Amino acid sequence: MELSNNDWSKILVEALPYFKQWVGKIVVVKYGGNAMLNEELKQAVMEDIVLLNTIGVHVVLVHGGGPEINAMLERVGKESKFVNGLRYTDEETMEIVQMVLTGKLNKDIVGILLQQGGKAVGLSGVDSGLLRAKKIDKNGEDLGFVGEVTEVHPEIVTSLLNQGFIPVISTVALGEQGDTARYNINADTAAARIAIALHAEKFVQLTNVPGVLRDVNDPTTLIKRIAREAIPSMIATGIISSGMIPKIECCLEALKGGVPRTHIIDGRVPHSLLIEMFSDRGIGTMLMNE
Repeated sequence: MELSNNDWSKILVEALPYFKQWVGKIVVVKYGGNAMLNEELKQAVMEDIVLLNTIGVHVVLVHGGGPEINAMLERVGKESKFVNGLRYTDEETMEIVQMVLTGKLNKDIVGILLQQGGKAVGLSGVDSGLLRAKKIDKNGEDLGFVGEVTEVHPEIVTSLLNQGFIPVISTVALGEQGDTARYNINADTAAARIAIALHAEKFVQLTNVPGVLRDVNDPTTLIKRIAREAIPSMIATGIISSGMIPKIECCLEALKGGVPRTHIIDGRVPHSLLIEMFSDRGIGTMLMNE
């Protein structure tokens, strides 16, 4: 359906206050899922980020890459192994994780942003000591070189933002002082910690679901707003369950760390980031401190 001039004017008038609201603010976006695998969706996400950057919003893009890591492991004949939902990462797997995340995917994303007219720089958690981590001990299970973030040193990211660049971060981290290992970090949790360290105004997770649903089989039961205080009871009653819990926990960590608003939005919807940022209707589920 072709929009009339009147429709276009209404859209622009609606968006203008949001443009003013977000100029100069930091927004951390965790990018993964279908939006990363589907080429059309990938282009739409990158267009959104370049537009935000162009009008003066400071966007930091943190990405995962599980499916691509799985594909590379399969290519080299190495079986993927998971323990309690987390990838077991031995030394050889860690080399492949680092190669795929920091070598291929990170530079692919930077390249698309540049082609779209943006200014982007690829980083990993190793660069400038951005992320420090320690080995995870999850219920006594050995996960190999899987780590949890212990420190974030965001100075390199802040410097790039101040120069108008879009930092694109892959979540491979250095060990703590005296630990020379590299660690595979969950991208959702790393993004939340980076958002806290940068004092971001907004933390957005692009996912493969519409948001938090009262009935997981009915997209019309989307819960658009959740106060931080309501989250524990929603987990206890099963409204928030299964694979949504880790995403909610990342949002909760960001909220507790001072990020005012966090969002879980559907990365399968083209330009979902712009819809969330610049429209009254928004998209997905917003979790708030107030």
